[in-house]
Amino acid sequence: MDTIVTHRYYRPASRITILAYIFGVIAAILMLVWLLHYREGVDLNSYDPNKIFNVHPLLMFLGLVFLSGQALMVYMTVRAEKKVQKIAHFLLHLCAIILGIVGLHAAFKYHDRRGLRNLYSFHSWIGIGTFCLYILQWVIGLCMYMLPYTRRETRAVNLPWHISGGRAIFYMIIVTALTGLMQKSTFLQLPLFSGESILINFLAIFILLFGVTVDFSVSLGRYA
Repeated sequence: MDTIVTHRYYRPASRITILAYIFGVIAAILMLVWLLHYREGVDLNSYDPNKIFNVHPLLMFLGLVFLSGQALMVYMTVRAEKKVQKIAHFLLHLCAIILGIVGLHAAFKYHDRRGLRNLYSFHSWIGIGTFCLYILQWVIGLCMYMLPYTRRETRAVNLPWHISGGRAIFYMIIVTALTGLMQKSTFLQLPLFSGESILINFLAIFILLFGVTVDFSVSLGRYA
């Protein structure tokens, strides 16, 4: 009788997961430097519309980019009981949604203060669409995998769709973040080689690297 040898790839998965955390933390630091040093700070209740707007990129990054990336990795790469993984995955996504709601409120509040139209750019269209899909994915996941009423067969059949949909939405989140930075940089009309312009470019690079390494981490984690 032939013996099937199963190879395990814990080391590659864990190394890339650590790399994803490093890229995410660097991006968070660059985001804070940008908003606090170059953009005069963050305050949702400020009389300065620019400080109100700064809440938007900060919370959208922390929630939709950073925490959603952690939610994907914690389910696929952290060694724990399946129930613990599911709860952590669920709660991280919930925190991301809460931060996203406040972040969107900041953007709409800024537009109202400035007398600007809402939802006029590609960034805003893809952003709203992505956030709606994110909430829908979370609600479906809650009903399908957190509540005890769904049949096991139904969960198994829908699991590949849930995983693929989650990764696709994460790609959309990264695209939304990058288009948002590009749009803001264009509106600010920054000099090409100014410190702020270079910082925004590096911020975009590390957000992209974070997204790529999160996806690699999740992909390799499936084989661990």
